Amino acid sequence: MYPGMIISYVVRPLLNIGIPWVTEITHVDANRYFVDEQRFGPFKFWHHQHHFTPTNHGVLMEDVVHYALPLGILGRIAHHFVIKKRLEAIFAFRKQYLETLYG
Repeated sequence: MYPGMIISYVVRPLLNIGIPWVTEITHVDANRYFVDEQRFGPFKFWHHQHHFTPTNHGVLMEDVVHYALPLGILGRIAHHFVIKKRLEAIFAFRKQYLETLYG
């Protein structure tokens, strides 16, 4: 992973319709944190910090996510009923997966 790295995904935020999502790794401090930012995709704005802190029991991973949705009030309605829950589910799945993988 390195600053400038581009990652392309297809996400399905609503009605299982695939939308391209392109993020760029903008900052990396090995073993401490990295940041990805959306360059193209479903959000009006996406800035995601991944922080890693050694502990007595392993590594604590913390996310700081700032985002904004497009479409004004329609985006806010979609956030309330769908998007917020989908994001929570994605992070919960990742947490469970990492705990299963690393204990």
